[in-house]
Amino acid sequence: MLSSWTKHLLHCALLVIVISVFEIWSGGIKLSADVQNTFNFNPWERYGLVWCFMLYLLRCLTFLPLPQVLLNFGGLTLYNAFQDKVVLKGSPLLAPFICIRIVTRGDYPQLVKANVARNMARCLEAGLENFIIEVVTDKSVGLPEHRRIREVVVPKTYKTKTGALFKSRALQFCLEDNINILADCDWIVHLDEETLLTENSIRGVLNFVLDGKHQFGQGLITYANEEVVNWFTTLADSFRVADDMGKLRIQLSMFHKPLLSWKGSYVVTQLGAERDISFDNGLDGSIAEDCFFAMRAAREGYTFNFIEGEMWEKSPFSLWDFIQQRKRWLQGILLVVHSAAIPSKTKIWLALSCYSWVTLPLSTSNLVLARYYPIPCPAIMDFVCAFIAGVNIYMYIFGVVKSFSLYRFGVLKFTLCIIGALCTIPFNVIIENVAVIWGLFGNKYKFYVVHKEIKPLVTV
Repeated sequence: MLSSWTKHLLHCALLVIVISVFEIWSGGIKLSADVQNTFNFNPWERYGLVWCFMLYLLRCLTFLPLPQVLLNFGGLTLYNAFQDKVVLKGSPLLAPFICIRIVTRGDYPQLVKANVARNMARCLEAGLENFIIEVVTDKSVGLPEHRRIREVVVPKTYKTKTGALFKSRALQFCLEDNINILADCDWIVHLDEETLLTENSIRGVLNFVLDGKHQFGQGLITYANEEVVNWFTTLADSFRVADDMGKLRIQLSMFHKPLLSWKGSYVVTQLGAERDISFDNGLDGSIAEDCFFAMRAAREGYTFNFIEGEMWEKSPFSLWDFIQQRKRWLQGILLVVHSAAIPSKTKIWLALSCYSWVTLPLSTSNLVLARYYPIPCPAIMDFVCAFIAGVNIYMYIFGVVKSFSLYRFGVLKFTLCIIGALCTIPFNVIIENVAVIWGLFGNKYKFYVVHKEIKPLVTV
């Protein structure tokens, strides 16, 4: 059995190899004089002033993702990506009170009840004592009475001061004085209805709250556990796993700020800080409520940290849900970036990341234009473009390695998963382009919820 640091060093070596191979293959690193002298012409004369300017402008758009690529590269290399079992740094008996809060519309009551039971069992197995599981729902899901379970139904008549909707509305309802039962020093673990705790994540949360230095935290979510419902979306989501271990980890561990935002699940907050920030952020903060909340918290000077231990979720069950999910994320983040409530200095890195996504159709056009309208570029420009692409390609490989167990799947199936993830890249690019175009011109104030319950087969 390889040690965690051996695995990490092997992963770093593979990352360098993938980037180097792509640099050489794409021409980012030119090894021969013949290749270096390929573009012996004046593009301004060949294409004309306007068209040549457009070609260079489109090429420059590929640099917008550079900040998040550098964060991903740093996060994947500077921190051990294959840490062993999380070790408790204190007794669970000494931990402050923890509320595990699950937000749902109530459309999948059986799923909610099953996951509450599983998460309850996992907490007890991990030795957690001072906790409660709270389900906040628009419609009653009929949870059993239990001293550690609380069901909060949000009345249809409830309205926030700024008119927040959807998940923001439900989360804000819990903070109202006549509803909240927690003290400012207590902690909340925010989960989606499909999120499953693991023993490692519970230990990680306990270490985080026992440390108490930071008011907000978040950790890794993986999507390939237990039954895989849709292999395409699961393999495509391997990128998100690498994103958590790269960009998310370094920005929370090193900078202690959500420079490029965070996710809406596996969110750990101290109640006093959460109430100070609040989820009552109007329509602009109702689509990507997690992003808006993070930016406001950063503006107020609160600090963040990365939490060890992973939680489990499922990737969207269909391509339609996959596209709708991406579309909502884009629209929600755009609303945050354009909101006057968030200062520019707080959201500048988020804005760069968002606009690299918004301009994806234009950046993608370089794949065709570079073939039919080649332009000479400085060597550093070609190198950086290839570096960005190489890191992004490797993230799919890493996501599979982190999500799928070699011992569970075997060498052949494990290798096929890596190949499959790489094969999803061109289709994922197309899907992301569709989501961007649809998101830009569609209704930005619609909160689409993906299907989350597997319907059992009916035998006739």
